[in-house]
Amino acid sequence: MLLILKLMEDGGPIMWVILFCSLVALFIFLKKVFQFHREEINVGEVLRGLFNVLRRDGFVEALTLCDHTPGPAARLLAAAIRAYERGDSDIRKAVDDAALEEIPKLERHINLLGTLGFVLPLIGFLGTVLGMMRVFEAAQGSEMFSASDIAGAVNMALLTTAAALAVAIPCYLAYNYLVARVDSITLDMEKASLEMLGFMERRRRESGAKPEAERE
Repeated sequence: MLLILKLMEDGGPIMWVILFCSLVALFIFLKKVFQFHREEINVGEVLRGLFNVLRRDGFVEALTLCDHTPGPAARLLAAAIRAYERGDSDIRKAVDDAALEEIPKLERHINLLGTLGFVLPLIGFLGTVLGMMRVFEAAQGSEMFSASDIAGAVNMALLTTAAALAVAIPCYLAYNYLVARVDSITLDMEKASLEMLGFMERRRRESGAKPEAERE
């Protein structure tokens, strides 16, 4: 702890900015990891359960199953089931509308990690510039400036650069990891909705039922 405080003191005010950015990045990463962990489901298993229920026209039971299943894929399936129960002619539109609500929730705050990964090296470079300015100020302020003054200014420059890179690299890796998780969940959502739409189309053909818009 004392070492950290010493580094913060030697690095100057820029180090506190870097520390704040690192805490923000850590909070976002942990929050999104826990969110994705809670919402990760076995889509195939959920679909099998829903198909078995819907074959008996158990719409209420199917919607209850979706409500008790976490994740955006389950909410897309619930939107499709409600549209099918109402007899809508375009179930795909209901699914697309639900996806427009769910995908931004998955992507929320992730771009901030990418931004921090890009901006932090610039903040470190700013600390380097400030350190070099201190060197020239010491040189101009006195004809006999000590080597410790120069060493302190150079140390500040190096510390801010190293600290910024030490935070920026994990930020960028975390950003790419979370983007990959979002892509995986989005793919599961698409697969689930396509399978459900295919099942409903087959059910309509088998029952000979027409959508409500066609009956009118």
